Amino acid sequence: MEKRSKIESYVGFAMRAGKCRCGMNSVASLKGAHVLLLCATASGNTAKEAAKLAGKFRCKLVLCKGAALETLTHREGCKVAAVTDRSLARAILEHLDEQFTEYQAGEAVTNG
Repeated sequence: MEKRSKIESYVGFAMRAGKCRCGMNSVASLKGAHVLLLCATASGNTAKEAAKLAGKFRCKLVLCKGAALETLTHREGCKVAAVTDRSLARAILEHLDEQFTEYQAGEAVTNG
């Protein structure tokens, strides 16, 4: 059995607790979020929109390079997710590694 990273576990906790919203439209309708997750397979336009939302919410944007975000959230086609719980978001940010890194504006996302 493959060992899950702490961030994968925290995203799972957020999903089960109802503290994670998936999809660009759903995330954009929120009043606030504590961290945004962006799949590495997202398009350039999606990455730009996610960066704008991170600025609007004044939160960090984390790029998921390892597993696809849809695998973590169990939502088909999910490219953007928002964690709305402060403590889970803080835990995610404390455990960033090579698979989950803070997204920098202008950073290229890989398609496919």
